[in-house]
Amino acid sequence: MEQRPADAATETAIATGVGVIETALLTMPLSPGVYRMLDRKGDALYVGKARSLRKRVYSYTQLGRLPERLRRMVSETASMEIVTTHTEAEALLLEANLIKRLKPRFNILLRDDKTYPWLMMTDGHAFPQITKHRGKPGKGASYWGPFASAWAVNQTVTAMQRVFLLRSCSDSVFSNRTRPCLLHQIKRCSAPCVGRIDKEGYDTLVSQARAFLSGKAGSVQAALAREMEDASAEMEFERAAALRDRIRGLTHVQGTGIINPASIEDADVIAIHLAAGQACLQVFFIRGGRNNGNRAFFPANVKGEGESEILSSFVAQFYDDKPPPPLVLSNVALDEPELVAEALTLKAGRKVELAVPQRGEKRAVVDHAATNAREALERKLAEGAGQAKLLEGVAALFDLPAPPERIETYDNSHIMGANAYGVMVVAGPEGFNKQAYRKYAIRGPITPGDDFAMMREVLERRFGRALREQAARDSEGGEPSAKPDWPDLLLIDGGAGQFSAVRQVLDDLGVTDVKLVAIAKGPDRDAGREWFHTGDAPAFQLPPRDPVLYYLQRLRDEAHRFAITTHRAGRSKAIVKSELDEIPGIGPLRKRALLNHFGSARGVKQAGLVDLENAPGISRETARAIYGHFHAGWQQKG
Repeated sequence: MEQRPADAATETAIATGVGVIETALLTMPLSPGVYRMLDRKGDALYVGKARSLRKRVYSYTQLGRLPERLRRMVSETASMEIVTTHTEAEALLLEANLIKRLKPRFNILLRDDKTYPWLMMTDGHAFPQITKHRGKPGKGASYWGPFASAWAVNQTVTAMQRVFLLRSCSDSVFSNRTRPCLLHQIKRCSAPCVGRIDKEGYDTLVSQARAFLSGKAGSVQAALAREMEDASAEMEFERAAALRDRIRGLTHVQGTGIINPASIEDADVIAIHLAAGQACLQVFFIRGGRNNGNRAFFPANVKGEGESEILSSFVAQFYDDKPPPPLVLSNVALDEPELVAEALTLKAGRKVELAVPQRGEKRAVVDHAATNAREALERKLAEGAGQAKLLEGVAALFDLPAPPERIETYDNSHIMGANAYGVMVVAGPEGFNKQAYRKYAIRGPITPGDDFAMMREVLERRFGRALREQAARDSEGGEPSAKPDWPDLLLIDGGAGQFSAVRQVLDDLGVTDVKLVAIAKGPDRDAGREWFHTGDAPAFQLPPRDPVLYYLQRLRDEAHRFAITTHRAGRSKAIVKSELDEIPGIGPLRKRALLNHFGSARGVKQAGLVDLENAPGISRETARAIYGHFHAGWQQKG
């Protein structure tokens, strides 16, 4: 495909970038490592790994072989940094870690900021507890997972309770029980807290649960069947019936077929599907022959990339913060599969195998994951098409030159001016962008309940900072017209008064290229009868069933929800704060000692000096500091 000729400014920028790379090449080694392309601000544009740093980086000076995306990256490159490693596998692991941490604009990015839940069984208690754990596995417990979602691990905890009757209560609850809880009544706990089972019997249940979670469900089921037959032969029919129920529960948990493949013990199944310049990767977590759930991922910056390249980048980033299983199955071969396998083996401390199965049950599982990936991407594209129609409607309604890429909605929340917060909610072609949400604790001084002044402060802080950053970019020779994260439409909750106040704030800041719209609630605050104020024409209403109206209501309601939750969180934090926090030298331990001794901050405030000196953990000097804090002028007299 013939490339369009670039203008003189672009050619100059590319030549400058090539010069930066050529200068870096003069001292660049031939050893393996990771390189970073940095822009004028020092932010990472691209992170890459190489078997030979000099040879790999040299390829960026061959402009005729670079796609347009990488030519643009070269034009923005202002400096380079490298880190050498012993092997290319180490470089791959470091590259994945840096990409997830720095989020460079020209790399394929895995959007995965969640921590995965695990199934945990405590080890340091006579009667181990089974429960859900989120975060990094620690010492003092055994872990199984990860699971794709909290729902998946909760289902497993419930199943383990039904089959193995293990307790899920905390140690403090366990030690204070005097009679069995409801879980024992519904046959989901053996009630070790009140002695309904002895330690030997509970240990047997724990051993069976561990065997089941380790993939030995067949032997557990056979042992339960023998125990049921023995109980029946000894005419202990009640115990035999309980064992029968456990066997049924175990059979139900195991399942059959593609969802719980018998031939796969511990593996992750990853399938990719590409369409319309977007990619979906579906991951199934299989542990002990059971499906621990699945999750869809939609990586960014994949346009123009092939399936193998996207899959390789995804796998490296995906296992950056979690242990890889012994087997990773996929529907297409990875780019450089041997290198990726070596890197995962290095990370896991044991062999990790990558495979693309061609037949049998493993192939059926991969095909099932691929079907899920295709359907998830189709749903996302359909939602995107619907979102695009709504944005086109918003553009037509408010006379915007094009569908808005970024809509910012603002709201405030407070109680009589206390714990006041302003928030910004961001939406665009892909729906709500929660990573771009912002909360602003109102600093004041502001008259309690003055919503106009609160909104003024929020907008001055939001746009004032953006304008200062833009001025700094311009002074460094950046594109004057480039305004990252600049809204196309700004929505506020209010009527003509709020519109005029916000318009004045924006005019004072020199922000004249953002469309401002105020949404006023209708009569009796009825949804569907809102009035829209734009300043260009008289206020108007939309038909009650207009899809664009529903969309604008959703934006306003999301801002209101975020404002309320932010305010409540701030209020809760303020409630647990104490006057003791303001005393120099009083940390958490001394604060707890004082509250335990005197009962409350008020008790500390009313205590005499001698009482303070006699409090546990409080020295004479600390007691005098506390007493002086609550009794102004005391030190001068004393």
